[in-house]
Amino acid sequence: MKTLIIYASIHHGNTEKIGRAMAETLNADIVNVNDVNINDLQNYDLIGFGSGIYGGKFHKNMLNLIEKLPSVANKKSFVFSTSSMEKKSYNSYIEEKLKEKGFVVIGSFGCKGYDTFGPFKLIGGIGKGRPNEDDIKKAVDFAEGMVNNYRN
Repeated sequence: MKTLIIYASIHHGNTEKIGRAMAETLNADIVNVNDVNINDLQNYDLIGFGSGIYGGKFHKNMLNLIEKLPSVANKKSFVFSTSSMEKKSYNSYIEEKLKEKGFVVIGSFGCKGYDTFGPFKLIGGIGKGRPNEDDIKKAVDFAEGMVNNYRN
């Protein structure tokens, strides 16, 4: 299964770190959201969309990319994020937007990330050292499980 992972990781590289671990596990191509060629997406069987969470949402560049995506018929996708609050519910909006475009969302993953935005900067940030080795292992396990479940 030819896989692409698209990520938006702005401040500390949290989401890129998770995306790269998944890409290695899935033998996937990985690209920053700013470097995506929409025409190339048709060449992939599975596309992952990942972002840090900014004000409770995926990064604006990822939101813009998803808005520009053409409609597809049953293209497989998954969603992942890193945030200071470690809530998978942040992924729900993107999952719905992808479904509106015709994607089938086969998995969703979220983990904690180091955050120094706004008032958190005054206290040295929260989630220091995250994503850590355990988070990376969970991301790898998620990627393996998602693909194995899809194949069965």
